[in-house]
Amino acid sequence: MNDTMQIAAFFRAGGIPVAILILSMTWMLAQLIGRTAAKFGQRFTERRLMLQQTSTVLRFAVTMAGISGAVASVFQLSDQMLLALGGTLAVAGGIAMKDLAASILAGLIILFDRPFQVGDRVSFGGYYGEIVRIGLRSVRLVTLDDNMVTIPNNKFLTDIVSSGNLGALDMLVQMDFYIGIDQNIGDARKVVREAITSSRYAFLDKPWNVGISQVMHERYLAIRIRAKIYVLDVKHEKTMETEVTERVIEGFRAAQVAPPAILHRALPALGGPTP
Repeated sequence: MNDTMQIAAFFRAGGIPVAILILSMTWMLAQLIGRTAAKFGQRFTERRLMLQQTSTVLRFAVTMAGISGAVASVFQLSDQMLLALGGTLAVAGGIAMKDLAASILAGLIILFDRPFQVGDRVSFGGYYGEIVRIGLRSVRLVTLDDNMVTIPNNKFLTDIVSSGNLGALDMLVQMDFYIGIDQNIGDARKVVREAITSSRYAFLDKPWNVGISQVMHERYLAIRIRAKIYVLDVKHEKTMETEVTERVIEGFRAAQVAPPAILHRALPALGGPTP
């Protein structure tokens, strides 16, 4: 009872409207920062990731400042109050807030250690997509099929995460094409190279290559042609893959380069090549 009276003495009911106002303004300011960064990111494409990353840090700082201001307006944060709150709420609050506190601490670690940044293409826990927000409690990732995945920050402290571009606007993309072992490898490689160099989304200022290897693919021998090329902007990753793949398929058809034998031997009935 004594502890309850002490807490009540330090609680200021008149500060609740101020706290609500502070939290409301904090939320609006955080939203404004996010929208402004997105708007300028669309206008200045080459600065998009930097603006998103700056926006994340500012939103984080504004949110922490707003929460601190709201708490200060409701409670008189003196030594006596801290002792009273500590004696009464330490155990219950510690248990209830353990995961939240861990996520907030992990969020700070992510911001400073930077295993990934907003705008990065990341693989984590079986999901692959773009990091769109790093918040106090969680990270939000949008998959390539437009699903929003929310991941608690503390998960990133123990699990492995892979970042494809690590803050850069461009990213290395790998594409594999398979042909029969009896096909003209030189013609096939030429088709793939032309498809890559003619793509408007390819970033040719960075090294790229087309490698050849014989592999066992789906239980049959095949020639694998592996193209490695940087995409100009990570948001065009799948667009570039689609464009290059279409051109390779058309080029193989024009050059009469056939797929592995186990696939095209069954095609004569459909008007395809004979084995």
